[in-house]
Amino acid sequence: MVESGFVGPLAARLEGSLVTLEPLGEEHRDGLWDAAQSEEIWAWLTPLNEGRDEFEAWFDATLATNAAAEGEPVETGAFAVRRNADGVLIGSSRYMNVRRPDRVVEVGWTWFNPSVWGSGVNVETKLLMFTRAFETLGCVRVELKTDARNERSRGAMTRLPARFEGIMRKHMIVPGVGQRDSAYFSVIDEEWPVVRAALQERLAE
Repeated sequence: MVESGFVGPLAARLEGSLVTLEPLGEEHRDGLWDAAQSEEIWAWLTPLNEGRDEFEAWFDATLATNAAAEGEPVETGAFAVRRNADGVLIGSSRYMNVRRPDRVVEVGWTWFNPSVWGSGVNVETKLLMFTRAFETLGCVRVELKTDARNERSRGAMTRLPARFEGIMRKHMIVPGVGQRDSAYFSVIDEEWPVVRAALQERLAE
């Protein structure tokens, strides 16, 4: 028997030991602008630090997709990521490319200020978001993708561990980056217990 798709909001407050994920809202606007200023963040993503107007357009569009009706093609569940130690906003991530009837989401548009790279923040963010996807929303598949040339991001996805599924050639044009091939990865529900344990072990190191 095929189960029906999930219902309910995508984003909710998710609290870990290092970070808290908060559904993105107006109160995060200035803090995320501050977090977005490093050039290193934007090598493979549309840059948000080149001007306040571009950032505001991204932020407003994100608010709109967060408010979209359940099941709408543009629906997302975007988060602002706050460091617990000092309350500073350090980046963002979201559920996107949502297919409720199929019980599938993508975790993407993830970026962090370089001050937290290698600190476990990305690991815990993925743990929190994957846990909600599989254990609350009832997803059977969580997707990830990145520019095929982005070895750092591909390595992070491999270490989750997520399954590499291949390269989608000339998949998209990224403003500020150009034409890109996308490397696709996924975790499915049968694999989730192993992935969860691996993420928890990395956080405990």
